[in-house]
Amino acid sequence: MNPIVRRQLAGPLRYRRSSALLKRAAALGSALVLAGCASLSPDGGTADVQALVAGNPLMAGSTAQRAPDEASQKSVDALLAKPLDAEAAVRIALLNSPRVQDAFATLQLSDADRVQAASLPNPVLSFSRLAQGREREFERMLSFNVIGLVTLPWQARWAGQRHEAAKLQAAQNVLLLAADTRRAWVRAVSAQQSVAYLRDAKDAAEAGAELAHRMAKAGNWSTLQRTREQLLLADAAAQLARAEQMAVATREQLNRLLGLGGERTSYTLPDRLPPLPQSAPDLGDVQARALRDRLDVRSAQAQNTAVADSLGLTRATHVINALEIGAVRNTTFANDGERSRSTKRGFELDLPLPLFDWGQARTGRAEAQYMQSAARVRDVGVLAASEAREAWQGWNTAYALARRYRDEVLPLRKKVNEEMVLRYNGMLASVWELLGETRASMLVVNAGMEAQRDFWLADTDLQLVLTGSSPGGMTALQTTTAGDAPAAGGH
Repeated sequence: MNPIVRRQLAGPLRYRRSSALLKRAAALGSALVLAGCASLSPDGGTADVQALVAGNPLMAGSTAQRAPDEASQKSVDALLAKPLDAEAAVRIALLNSPRVQDAFATLQLSDADRVQAASLPNPVLSFSRLAQGREREFERMLSFNVIGLVTLPWQARWAGQRHEAAKLQAAQNVLLLAADTRRAWVRAVSAQQSVAYLRDAKDAAEAGAELAHRMAKAGNWSTLQRTREQLLLADAAAQLARAEQMAVATREQLNRLLGLGGERTSYTLPDRLPPLPQSAPDLGDVQARALRDRLDVRSAQAQNTAVADSLGLTRATHVINALEIGAVRNTTFANDGERSRSTKRGFELDLPLPLFDWGQARTGRAEAQYMQSAARVRDVGVLAASEAREAWQGWNTAYALARRYRDEVLPLRKKVNEEMVLRYNGMLASVWELLGETRASMLVVNAGMEAQRDFWLADTDLQLVLTGSSPGGMTALQTTTAGDAPAAGGH
């Protein structure tokens, strides 16, 4: 090629290279400035969590309170002054429960870790004083962690991704509290309702036992017949005692979820559970909805992205993971008859030599963590789809059973009771037959209430499966600990 042409082409080429280097340097400098300016969120990410759970059927239009204040406590007192329905119970739990406060405190810790990871590493100032005879030497050095500066944008992005995953975890905790509160409310109301019906059954058994005692005393009944009525009374009393204990236990469980104690536990619950919906709603493809909307699936995906980024950083720094450069200034004072002073200036570079540790262990550990995270994503996806199908089937079964009691069994039992009363009034049935039908009716009504309770529990489980996480509790999705963070450029 002609030398003149070569020089003409080399000029623009050198310019383009210099321009590209300047752009990269400017981009790196901008990233460092932005990372160094990171600050704590005013609310620690609470608003983002509120947005994640807003509109969820489990939330009943409520918002979670980061910390109780005077206004929220007044709201709690106002809700407790009226019969406590399920929506009011959820509102109180989100305003007052320690579980919400713990979730938001954990989120605030994650926000602090994010800011710490995005902060510029502090320079290190070293000072030493050496003496030999009359000679004094003072050494000062200001050093910087170069690797920490270079990898700072990567660290900041990785920490931000971890914080996004922490927001999803906090949202899961909020939804789980709402679901647990709904379940506890359903069980408490159902147990209270069962106590009322079993008391009526016990009263009927007492009436039968007393009448049997009088008839046996008059010689009109045998000991066997009298003993049977006494057994029915003993069984009714035992069932009532168990129901009363269950009512206390379920109410205390609700108190714990609401964060209530003392006089606040004397609130009133409704007499019965809400009626069943008139028809089953069409929820579409529940499996696809769970994979799209469930927070634990999204949390697993976000965590996997963060782990993938940390793997890239580990691979990039697996051989040289520390590099420090410093400015050195040494001043020597000598007192040998006349005072003299000399100063030396220079720089110092600290670079570990990869003679024994080439970073294979760190890289292998990071790759294993990524494989583990990817496996958890698949596991959570399989779990979400399976639980969605199971919960949908359970919902349909519980709804069909509760409707059968409501539309068929209880109306038939009511008709039998009315006919028995007519027969008794017409002296075609004895008082024993009337008492027996009354006891049977109590048991059927109690079974109908249990079917209604099971439906509302299944409804809560289905809503949680489709939008939150596993109804059995938090999915076994553990975020990497602080010790698993990329080690390059530690502060």
